[in-house]
Amino acid sequence: MSLYTAEERRRRDASPWTLVQAILAPIQFLVFVVSLALVLRYLATGAGETAATLSIVVKTLVLYLIMVTGSIWERAVFGRYLFARPFFWEDIFSMLVLALHTAYLVALAFDLLSVRDQMLLALAAYATYVINATQFLIKLRAARRESPESATGVEPAGSAA
Repeated sequence: MSLYTAEERRRRDASPWTLVQAILAPIQFLVFVVSLALVLRYLATGAGETAATLSIVVKTLVLYLIMVTGSIWERAVFGRYLFARPFFWEDIFSMLVLALHTAYLVALAFDLLSVRDQMLLALAAYATYVINATQFLIKLRAARRESPESATGVEPAGSAA
């Protein structure tokens, strides 16, 4: 089964949201790598709590941004904001990624966990993000195999979280 119909491929290649996703996905990954390093540093040494905390908040905000713009992309290409056939399971898992990142923000805002436990919750959220990003990279690769001569030269990252 093809990832895109001919019409969906045309809409994907014509959508400005394809480029937005292609730009945001590596930015999100860079923010993730920096934040992961800061969180691990805090957990190992106890130093840098503020930097680690701020980095998790920034990572979560970037995640929300890519999720919203990814949903707009799905609407432009598939006619629905989420759970389009080709990205159904990725979107399902994205909900878990969003839930864990949001749980972190709630724990931070309401001081529900110790700082260490908040950082561990962030690591759990990050683990799900890595799995979800891998799901989207697999789809990206499949899309490139199907259509190596796409009009824009870039494939969407989907609504990856």
